[in-house]
Amino acid sequence: MLKKIWRVFLEVIQSITFALSIFVLIYLFLFRPHQVSGMSMFPNFNNRDFILSEKVTYRFREPQRGDVIIFKAPPSEVCAAIECEYIKRIVGLPGETVELRGNYIYINGQRLEEDYLPLNTITREGSFLSEGKPTPISDHYYLVLGDNRSGSRDGRDFGLINKEAIIGRAWIRYWPPDSVGLASQ
Repeated sequence: MLKKIWRVFLEVIQSITFALSIFVLIYLFLFRPHQVSGMSMFPNFNNRDFILSEKVTYRFREPQRGDVIIFKAPPSEVCAAIECEYIKRIVGLPGETVELRGNYIYINGQRLEEDYLPLNTITREGSFLSEGKPTPISDHYYLVLGDNRSGSRDGRDFGLINKEAIIGRAWIRYWPPDSVGLASQ
């Protein structure tokens, strides 16, 4: 009787260990849950939305303009010491020159069409990205902005982010229930 109980106990431990191992592998290499904190991506993402990021895409291709990414806060940010994460949209790519002109973003002299933003969105300058000042983007760096331009601390202030800081690409929103679906790209 004691041997049978012991055998069942070992099987349960093995099953739990196997399940935890699978979870850790998925968490480390494939997907990761995140909670949106703040309104910097409004109206496309709201405070307390829950999303899954996927980590596979950028092993096979470079990040693209319009991708919504989760990344480690730049070292200049107050919360960087506790390794906080930001969610923003990629606007500028390596090798491009970005400029803020009359509330619009220009890439290599061409106005960027941002159909994911509400009409009449005003994009103000920051301490890094100034009105009328062309800013080149170095290799392996990206300019990221929040969709809520008047309520987002983003690349206009903290500058460019390194590709190594990218945790993953926003993939699925799974909370709240009325917003479940693919994350808008």
